[in-house]
Amino acid sequence: MSRAPRFVGYALMALAAVLAVLMRQGRVDAIGPFPLAAVALLVGMIGVMLVFTDLMVRGLYAQLGAAKAREAATEARQDDER
Repeated sequence: MSRAPRFVGYALMALAAVLAVLMRQGRVDAIGPFPLAAVALLVGMIGVMLVFTDLMVRGLYAQLGAAKAREAATEARQDDER
């Protein structure tokens, strides 16, 4: 499983921070018809969603792997007892 979605999420969050700094300095007011604050919030939210989703899926796979290892150890122990 690739870590690319998480890194894309980090990049989007960094882009949102850069947009917020540009807005704060008054260099950019809007991107097309959209206010810069709205664009920064949307980009940041998508980035956070990608990062957290990747972390949650990796945690789920880790839990499944640990459960399978415990089950295999239990079965091996039961086979040894027989």
